[in-house]
Amino acid sequence: MVCSQLKVKKRTVGGAILFIWIAMPAFEITMASLSSNIIKGTCVPWGAYSSYAMERVVTLLIILVTYLLPMIWMVISYSKIVYVLRNKVRSIG
Repeated sequence: MVCSQLKVKKRTVGGAILFIWIAMPAFEITMASLSSNIIKGTCVPWGAYSSYAMERVVTLLIILVTYLLPMIWMVISYSKIVYVLRNKVRSIG
C-alpha cells in the first residue's frame, strides 16, 4: 500500500513540476502575445488590447491563474496538513 501511495505522490509531484515549468510559461506567453502590438514602430508589451473587454479578460485570467489559484491550493494543502497532524496527535494522546 505504501508503494502505491508513493508512486501516486511521485506522479502528482511530477505533474505539478511540469505544470509550473511548462504550462505556466505557455500561459504567460499567450497572454503577453494577445496584449502586445507594434504601435508607430514601437513594441508595446502588455498594453495594446483590441478592446476594453479583452483587457479585462486578460487581466482577470492572469490574476486568477498566477495569484488566486496558487493561494487557494496552498490554503487547501496546509489545511490538510494541519488536519492530519491534529488527528494524529489526538490519537496518540
